Amino acid sequence: MLDYSSKEKAGKPHDALSEMLRGLRLDGVEYGRCRLSEPWSTYFASQTSARLHFISSGSAWLQKPSGDWLELRSGDAALLPRGNAHVIASTPGIPPLPFEQFDRKEVCQDIFDVQCPDACWATVALTASMRFNIDNLHPLLQLMPDTMLTSDLAKNDPAIPHLLDAMAREVEMDRVGAGGILARLADVLTATLIRTWVEHGCGETTGWIAAVRNPEVGRVLAAIHLEPDRDWSLAALASLMGTSRSGFADRFLKVVGETPARYVAKVRMHQALQWLRNGMRVSVVAQRLGYDAEASFSRAFKRIIGAPPSQFRKRSGAETDSLNMD
Repeated sequence: MLDYSSKEKAGKPHDALSEMLRGLRLDGVEYGRCRLSEPWSTYFASQTSARLHFISSGSAWLQKPSGDWLELRSGDAALLPRGNAHVIASTPGIPPLPFEQFDRKEVCQDIFDVQCPDACWATVALTASMRFNIDNLHPLLQLMPDTMLTSDLAKNDPAIPHLLDAMAREVEMDRVGAGGILARLADVLTATLIRTWVEHGCGETTGWIAAVRNPEVGRVLAAIHLEPDRDWSLAALASLMGTSRSGFADRFLKVVGETPARYVAKVRMHQALQWLRNGMRVSVVAQRLGYDAEASFSRAFKRIIGAPPSQFRKRSGAETDSLNMD
């Protein structure tokens, strides 16, 4: 358990943003190794999961959600953290096919090969979908750009080129177990890109990032995000800052722009949204968040999210009713 009551840890000032990033988890959903012969173009529909593209050999053009085109060369990777709709093509202007229409062969669970009919491949790429343990309305994901490029971030983190080299070797060598290793490397690369962006690419002096980095308020925000199911009273939050309840409430409102109660409610309901999308029953979510009645939880959820919880609950797959669900 992390100790949020201390202003310093291991002799260093408490870094709330690092603590929140540590709590950001990533689960791989699907990985595809693509062998493509020109001309080709494919459309990726909008999704809730992040999307990563890595060009192992050859080149490609990415049409960003903004509509602008940018070239990806061998060794480049692009991350779309919110999974916005986009196109990847051998050259701009080719009518795209939905990615699902390409022939694919399953290598193992959640890992597959995608191949054009032509045996002469001009481009070899890895595409991956990864699910965060936070939803796309979380402030951290909202602040990220639509597209993050390794070429922009690698100069600030020497680990990124090494990860890309390792991925290129696994894609090209076709060794036993390459699919599983590629999946893990893709997860690590994505987490590294986000960490590098947080450390070097989002130096805002105002807004949510600045609030998290505030030495007084940041510690409180980190605690709320890392334990959203905790019953955060005003007194408990004030004790983290080491001030009175009235002094804390005034300071929080000034820095964050909304009351502590409102902010806590938003974080809790976005966590509820994640649990619902993972298949947890509405009654279990309500119980886990400390509501005595499902109806009162549903009203609070709809007030903040804009729709009832039943609209978001995943209908397929096994039920996840355990209160110990991570």
